[in-house]
Amino acid sequence: MLMLGLRLEIISTILEYLPIRDLCSFARVSKQLQEMVYDDSRWVHKLKLMGIWNETEARRRFEDAMRRRRAVQAARAAEEGKKALENGVKTPNVGLAGGSPAPGVSRSSTLFDAGEEENRVQVQREASMRRAELDAKRRTVAGTITEGIDFMNPAPLTPIDIPRPGIADPSSLLKVLPSIKSIRGFARHEFGRIYAALGPLYFDLAKAKTHTDPVVFRIYRDPEQQAQILAQLKVFALCDTAHGWMDRLERLDLMIGIFENAALREFEGGYETGDTDGRMRRYANVLILLNGGQACVQLFVQKHPVMFERGELGNPMDSFDKPMPGSFSLEPSSLFFTRLSALLHEQADVIDRVFPATVNVMIPFLERVAEDVISEFVTPILDEAHDRDIEQYLKAVAGIYHQLLEFAKTIKATNGSGEKFPEEVMKIMGRVFEAHVDLYLQDELEYFRKKCEAEVDSWEKKILEEDAATESFFMSNINREADKRDFLSTFKKVILMPVSAIPSPFSAKSASATETKPAETSPDASSNSLSVQETPNVSRPGTPVVPGQAAPGPPPTTELAAKAAIMNSRLEGIRSLFSLEVALNLVHSAKSSLERAALFASAGGQTGEEAREQCEQIFIALLQVLGPRHVKAGFDKAVEHLSKYNPREITEHSQPGVPPLVTFLELVNVGDLIQQMIDVFYEQELVAAKLTDPRDFLNPAAKEKKRFEQMLDERVAAGLNMGIDVLIDEVDHLFAITQQTTDFNPGAIGDAGLRDFDIGPTKTAIQVIEVVSSHTKLLTGSIDKNVLDVFNQEVGIRLFASLCKHIKRQRISVDGAIKLISDLNHYHAYIATLKIKPLVPYFNALRELSQIYLIDPSHAKQMATVIADPNRFGGIFRVEEVYEYATRREDWYRVKKEVERAMYGIGCCIS
Repeated sequence: MLMLGLRLEIISTILEYLPIRDLCSFARVSKQLQEMVYDDSRWVHKLKLMGIWNETEARRRFEDAMRRRRAVQAARAAEEGKKALENGVKTPNVGLAGGSPAPGVSRSSTLFDAGEEENRVQVQREASMRRAELDAKRRTVAGTITEGIDFMNPAPLTPIDIPRPGIADPSSLLKVLPSIKSIRGFARHEFGRIYAALGPLYFDLAKAKTHTDPVVFRIYRDPEQQAQILAQLKVFALCDTAHGWMDRLERLDLMIGIFENAALREFEGGYETGDTDGRMRRYANVLILLNGGQACVQLFVQKHPVMFERGELGNPMDSFDKPMPGSFSLEPSSLFFTRLSALLHEQADVIDRVFPATVNVMIPFLERVAEDVISEFVTPILDEAHDRDIEQYLKAVAGIYHQLLEFAKTIKATNGSGEKFPEEVMKIMGRVFEAHVDLYLQDELEYFRKKCEAEVDSWEKKILEEDAATESFFMSNINREADKRDFLSTFKKVILMPVSAIPSPFSAKSASATETKPAETSPDASSNSLSVQETPNVSRPGTPVVPGQAAPGPPPTTELAAKAAIMNSRLEGIRSLFSLEVALNLVHSAKSSLERAALFASAGGQTGEEAREQCEQIFIALLQVLGPRHVKAGFDKAVEHLSKYNPREITEHSQPGVPPLVTFLELVNVGDLIQQMIDVFYEQELVAAKLTDPRDFLNPAAKEKKRFEQMLDERVAAGLNMGIDVLIDEVDHLFAITQQTTDFNPGAIGDAGLRDFDIGPTKTAIQVIEVVSSHTKLLTGSIDKNVLDVFNQEVGIRLFASLCKHIKRQRISVDGAIKLISDLNHYHAYIATLKIKPLVPYFNALRELSQIYLIDPSHAKQMATVIADPNRFGGIFRVEEVYEYATRREDWYRVKKEVERAMYGIGCCIS
């Protein structure tokens, strides 16, 4: 059995390479071999080789047949059941002898049912009829194949010969392949139809010596019919797997080539004579029927006059030096595309007249036009622009590509263009620039970087020149040699000057004496006390005078005054450390570059992806120049200038804010504007245009944007930290120079101080709150709320610490305690406006602390109770600290013993 199975497999393989005649002879040998030859899968394979078997259609037909069969069987079963029921009612029961039923046999059972017997006979008859019908079909298939085999070696025909019965109607053979159906179980029958129609013609053509020998050219005289039958023979040859198939296929291709060349000559003749609706249309149809017509399409494209007369559409060099030398114009290229669009519009009408709607001729024609006409016009322009000027080149690439896209929209579609014609046209036009895209994108990025660097360099150079001019102006009246020679004499004058002539903060009388005798103070001495605020407001050379500011005054005459003036100029010019105008210029440059590069992002494919990546790189370059190079450097310098501010060098503190800190906070506002500007630019130019994916956390543009924001936050935080130090230094300085000793101890100057006593907050408290609040308000809306809360909280904590140190430096009487309470209430009210809950307990503790100064000296025990109560101050002050504050009472040495005795009495001991 194993050897028999192996032999059958070998035989089955051999059958694949047998000619059809031999297969029919082989099937007559035995029943088993007939089954192998008649196997439906063998003939399905041959139909598949020809590409005319549709498995989907075969499956659908099989399912429909099975559905109909089940319906017939169901109907037949219902009919038989109905008949059986009727027979069961009408037919009497026949029992055994005596009419009595046998034991164990039901009365309803019958020994013979005539209805059932009739149904059985009818089923047998229908089965016999189906077998006979199937045998008839098999004989028909065999006869059809035999008829085809008999026609394989036809006798030579003469002009007066009458065709054999198999081809009595030659026109019926022209559509034999389209009429084939995909039916499981009937593949052999369908192949027999094909073989009977095309087999004799195929083998006759394979034996032909010349193109006049094949019978097919004598049966069919019309070129359209000849093209149809040759096309079917080409398909039929695909199932020829017998010995010698390659020679037969080569002969067939030779005959088809001869016929195709003859048809092409006719088509070309009609093209040259302009016979569009005659020979061109007819032979285009012939060639399309033969093999799709690609040969005539290529001939039509290659011989078009526009391929050889493209110089009439425009000269590429007309774009340069017109209207003036060195200039570049897009008008010539626009005129070129306008003329070409009109020409293509005419050709679309010609194509519709010559070719049927089943053939797409416009796309191959446009591909050739793009390669031989448009590219030959565009490339010289771009090469010349690149050699002349890089900016001119970038504008030329973007401008011409935009014109090319607009030109693509004006191209008229033909009947055979298809629904995707606009997309295909855009791809063809995009390929024109494929050779230029890489160079353009690289040059665009490099040009943008250099332009940004040049913009920042120019601004920095301008600032340095203005600073140098300002310093030169302030130092112009100083004679350094004279100052050195005069140094000892100046020093002696200052040292030997009467003490009453030197202002002292401890003597109001000496201050009034100095004011009444200004002539007694030497110029050099006054210059030593020159403050930054007293320096004349000198504007930089070349800068306009701002309305409302003082006009430039004469330059200072001493080096100290000059340095003070230079310092003042730098502090006032802190806002010039980075420029909003420079940031706007950089953003506008980036926008221009992105708009040019984004044109190629719509091209799709690799070109579009590269263009999107380059757009992201342009945005990254913008942030790298604007961030570390411009904004970060500006903030660093601002923090450095801010750290050099010393409030003790300022003698005038009438302004509500610290000038360098106010200016730095304005700088923070500018930085916030730049950040918002970058956010808007990112959303509008990259995200909205789909040039980047903001949801991709690995996207380089998104990462660089976060890095820029982080850098800005870090610089602002560093500046605010330094700003808090400067602000608190200013507050401490205000405490030192504005708080009078009589504010909290009015009795120090006698009864006059008590008569003029006011219960409101002191000027010092009012001025301190004005300074602090003016700076915190400047940050509102310019930084994140969380950062602002942290800043305000730190300011509040530092203000609390300054107040504690300030109170420890005062002498406070019972009458002055009212003033202290008013001041602390004023501070508490301001803290409440900040709405920061962690700060409130600190200033509540200060208010409670002020109560120890209001207690009368006679109530020492009550004072001791207040000092020794740890819960009274919410854990802010320890008992030792409260005791230390109590020592600042003006009458402490009178009540000290009694208070300490009372504290010992309640179990509190102060070491």
